[in-house]
Amino acid sequence: MSSATWRNFFTYNKYAQITARAVRQSLKESERVVAEKRGTTALKYQQWENGVGGPQVLLNSEEAKK
Repeated sequence: MSSATWRNFFTYNKYAQITARAVRQSLKESERVVAEKRGTTALKYQQWENGVGGPQVLLNSEEAKK
């Protein structure tokens, strides 16, 4: 069996996401909290018209999740 059998089931990005989550969960509590904060990403959207940018909108803001 090949050592890269994950390629049959996942994309590389999904594989990296799964392994990063496993590593974060294996850390001690204090290091795990810091690592989870680093793993949070922010996605912004901004409409541009005639070379002028409009307001930036957070698409996955923490306030929207709560």
